[in-house]
Amino acid sequence: MSEAELHVLRARLRGGILNKARRGELEIRLPIGYVYDSQGQCRIDPDVRIQESIRQLFRTFRRTGSASATVKAFRQQGLKFPRRIFSGSRKGDVVWTELGHTRVLWVIHHPRYTGAFCFGRSRQRKHPDGRHIFVRLPQQEWIALIRDAHEAYITWQDFEHNVQRLRDNCNALGTDREKGVPREGPALLQGLVICAACGQRMTVRYHQQGTRRIPDYMCQRHGIEPGQRFCQMIHGDGVDKAIAALLVQQVTPVTLEVALAVQQEIESRSEEGDRLRRQEVERARYQTDLARRRFMQVDPDNRLVADSLEAEWNETLRALADAQERYEKQRQADRAGLNDQQRSSIMALARDFPRLWDDPRTPARERKRMLRLLVADVTLLKGDDVRAQVRFNGGATQTLHVPLPLRSWMVTQTPAAVVAEIDRLFDHHTAGEIATVLNENGVISGAGHRFNRLMVTQIRKSYKLKTRTDRLRARGLLTAHQIGKQLGISYDTVKVWRRAGLLVGHRYNDKGQCFFEHPGADAPIKFRHQAKSCGRTATSIPNNTPHHS
Repeated sequence: MSEAELHVLRARLRGGILNKARRGELEIRLPIGYVYDSQGQCRIDPDVRIQESIRQLFRTFRRTGSASATVKAFRQQGLKFPRRIFSGSRKGDVVWTELGHTRVLWVIHHPRYTGAFCFGRSRQRKHPDGRHIFVRLPQQEWIALIRDAHEAYITWQDFEHNVQRLRDNCNALGTDREKGVPREGPALLQGLVICAACGQRMTVRYHQQGTRRIPDYMCQRHGIEPGQRFCQMIHGDGVDKAIAALLVQQVTPVTLEVALAVQQEIESRSEEGDRLRRQEVERARYQTDLARRRFMQVDPDNRLVADSLEAEWNETLRALADAQERYEKQRQADRAGLNDQQRSSIMALARDFPRLWDDPRTPARERKRMLRLLVADVTLLKGDDVRAQVRFNGGATQTLHVPLPLRSWMVTQTPAAVVAEIDRLFDHHTAGEIATVLNENGVISGAGHRFNRLMVTQIRKSYKLKTRTDRLRARGLLTAHQIGKQLGISYDTVKVWRRAGLLVGHRYNDKGQCFFEHPGADAPIKFRHQAKSCGRTATSIPNNTPHHS
């Protein structure tokens, strides 16, 4: 037979396959969860455990929104996922293994679970080096797509929504990602923020402020690709608080319905996992009974067969014991995780959504999910303040104006009222005395510290307040040397007279140095002998008596 004849035969066979596929009559390998009946029709697998496992996968993905989170949920609940063997001695058998990330992606992307017959989703290409590669084709290039061809696990709308969700979560796409799966970080608007200057999605950065992680929303597309200056960076703490307050205000009329839905989801999630684990125990019990019947029906004298059947029976008994143990442990964990007290707490929170939102035990990821039920995106523009344009899923919009955050030096800045009080106290006290007065009155600095002499002096210099010396000089007070010169006494005598109460002194620093008031006409008399001046009452000098030095 010539090569031409082989080519014609191959083309005719290929044409027959394509025609049969376009009619939806071609029997091809079915994904797990489907089997062919005796008439060659595609049916849902009669094994209830397989059905519930696949439905549980779709429910978990719809709840978590992430393939990785779905895998973690199955692992945490101790659930297995079925896989059919297509080659080898065990061809056609179903084995139960741990659910993997690749397996979740394969199930989510498979359109057969919507009840659709599809053919030609990929194309094989052979490279010059002999390697074969498979290229995924867009839906419009598929050879056949017949919807509602058989029973379905999910609807076509759910399938498209799930695929779009995976596309949004994908980091490998070159296009700008939207939303993405909610993460554990405290940034409330993660994935929802749009830059009003350039229209690009804004990313999230964090900085540490004490023990808190504060988000910053940054538009850095121009800074990454062309190396230009980034558009804007906005402090996210104030924006998040404003959006949270708006959300609480908007959700208040439907608080009870939202919380009741959360309560129902928690209960159904626990019941679904319990049902799947119970089916696993039932299947293990069936396998044990089957192995027992096989062993009981064998001829006891045929030891070769009897020994192998007995070993198989023992293995199924161990598998049954393990399944029952896992079932009881997880059942106790479910009961411990959702007891009557917690149910009462959830129902109490259902009547107060603000308390549910502000509850520190509510994870940031759950707050983001609640936010995305209402908000489509938030557009930010930084100017004299931050203008936040909130677009709700229903199409309504609302504009918020958030003040710009204070700079670090402004946060620790001394309040104006404290500065004014220090300015007033400088008329009568020194810096050290002012610090004592402020501490006694419970006044603290802008940084939250108690005052001391150096802090008061620094505040006076920073705000250019008049010094204590200038204030006393403006009142006409004299230094010790000046008052001594006018009274004809020495510097030491001035200090002795001040201690004796003969002169009025006002301290101008914390070293005890003073300015003095002029005694005027009642100036004390200077005695010729120092011994006579100590402890004696001074008499006034008559106006017509000349002053003796």
